[in-house]
Amino acid sequence: MAKVAPDGLITALDIGSSKVSAMIAQKGDGGELVVLGTGQRESRGVKRGYIADMDATEVAVREAVEQAERIAGFNIENVWAGFSAGGLVSDEAFIEAELGGMRIEQADIDALLQEGRQSIDPQGRMVLHAQPALYTLDGLTGVKKPLGLHADRLGVHIHVIAADGSPVRNLDLCVRSAHLEVKSIIASPIATGLACLTGEERDLGVALVEIGAGITNVSLFAGSMLVGLKSIPFGAADITDDIASAFGTTRLQAERIKCFHGSANASPRDNHEMVTIRERTEEEDSEALQITKAALIAVIRQRLEHLVGEIQAALKELKFEGPVGRQVVLTGGGAELKGIADYAQQALGRSVRVGRPRGLTGLPEAHAGPGFATLAGLAFFAASDPIDLRGLVPAQQMVHRQRGLKGFWKLVQAAKANY
Repeated sequence: MAKVAPDGLITALDIGSSKVSAMIAQKGDGGELVVLGTGQRESRGVKRGYIADMDATEVAVREAVEQAERIAGFNIENVWAGFSAGGLVSDEAFIEAELGGMRIEQADIDALLQEGRQSIDPQGRMVLHAQPALYTLDGLTGVKKPLGLHADRLGVHIHVIAADGSPVRNLDLCVRSAHLEVKSIIASPIATGLACLTGEERDLGVALVEIGAGITNVSLFAGSMLVGLKSIPFGAADITDDIASAFGTTRLQAERIKCFHGSANASPRDNHEMVTIRERTEEEDSEALQITKAALIAVIRQRLEHLVGEIQAALKELKFEGPVGRQVVLTGGGAELKGIADYAQQALGRSVRVGRPRGLTGLPEAHAGPGFATLAGLAFFAASDPIDLRGLVPAQQMVHRQRGLKGFWKLVQAAKANY
């Protein structure tokens, strides 16, 4: 019988269009994350990242978490859930205060962040993240820890991610219906970036393309924060559907064929290699159906050409160009297709690699691929204990030094094109 979970356990929950996966982890003595248990179930109630069947999704959530609990040996009560549906909006604001050259104390930082909290205007959307990214001292950017330094002006870049309210509420309700408390709902690109990208990549500039089953999220990172985001309503499941439709087979069989025989790249020998679509059955008196591997790859590449074209358009719209517009990282279940990095590199004209979760101890090999990057990233996000401006104490309850701090405030929208 499972024991009550000790303090410090982190449970991540990724509800996707093809699978629901859960992970229970704990910080080790050296600060590393140790995976204690994982679980996975087929997702039947999610379409294009949105919950379309509450009951079916609730069952999948409960079973995935229960599987992770059995392996870990603990019962858990709360989760950090990922949100990957379209409608996510990323924005950045900059707020600055006059300090008159005095030494920066924690009260100054708290007051600055509080002012930033009050300035957030989600324009009818639900704020998922409102986090301080980097500070500035007298115009010097990229300061991570201003405490104890002197400055005439202290500023902070605030990163805000908002989403349409109804899909987020549906996700929250679904998890709570499975008798789990929601610690926080995390935007999928934020989590995936933590799992797949190095700190230097996030700082210098990189595009993260997460190819899920029903949706593809294209997100840009620069200056150590997410600066642009666009969702494309296509994914790896569309390739599966194309195969099933083209060769008259089931989605389950088409998925198996795609995983074992599919590829993004073609070669001359593909014309001679045969792939069995349907075995001969005496009961139904049907003949075996075989196709060439070349025919299979042709169907896959037709959909890929469309998807990569949409990705290219998204990168252009997000102004991912120039010296920083060179590195692209593919992740998500769709990134497990053979040869997709080489195909995308040639089509996009940029350096492309496949991003896999890193830095987790005890992660099962079955969950170490790009399809589980978001799940791992949710655990990293929870372990980092991030500051969120939404949870700050209201201004009237704050106590800080009065030394003219409120004399000058400036809030401007950052021009994301200048990263």
